Amino acid sequence: MMEQKKILGDERRKFILQLLRESSHPITGSELAEKTNVSRQVIVGDITLLKAKGEPIIATSQGYMFLQQPAGNIIYQRIIACRHTPAETEKELNMIVDHGVTVKDVKIEHAVYGDLTASIMVSNREEVKQFMNKLETTKAPLLSELTGGIHLHTLTAARETDLDRAETALKKEGILLE
Repeated sequence: MMEQKKILGDERRKFILQLLRESSHPITGSELAEKTNVSRQVIVGDITLLKAKGEPIIATSQGYMFLQQPAGNIIYQRIIACRHTPAETEKELNMIVDHGVTVKDVKIEHAVYGDLTASIMVSNREEVKQFMNKLETTKAPLLSELTGGIHLHTLTAARETDLDRAETALKKEGILLE
């Protein structure tokens, strides 16, 4: 069996950027490492360098994504405040995505560090399930556990009415903080 050649430096970063731009779903660091025949840690460094050059790459629980703005489409964005227990997280996320809304991130205000933001990027129930599975397997705490369940979400949708409907559903369930 012939050993694959490593893709080096700038050429590797261009290749990674091309893969991310062409993908409609997140790509894990391990997948990128395998495709370029380098370690996952090298990929982490490459992603950091690409971000420093202004490339709109985000790290989600499912992998890396290139944030593409659909040409000609207006995307509506809204920040909402929520409060719930960790056990209600999946319910909250599903309620939002069921209305055609994407949950971009979660943000809390930490007493020492100030605003802390983490990317979520879930748009459908399957992505919510993957996010919840990752939480379960890693045993990682939610950011909102640091603030008694209070947190912000940045939501995006193709229509403002989708954002309105998602907000109304959260309000009805007592999750929306007003």
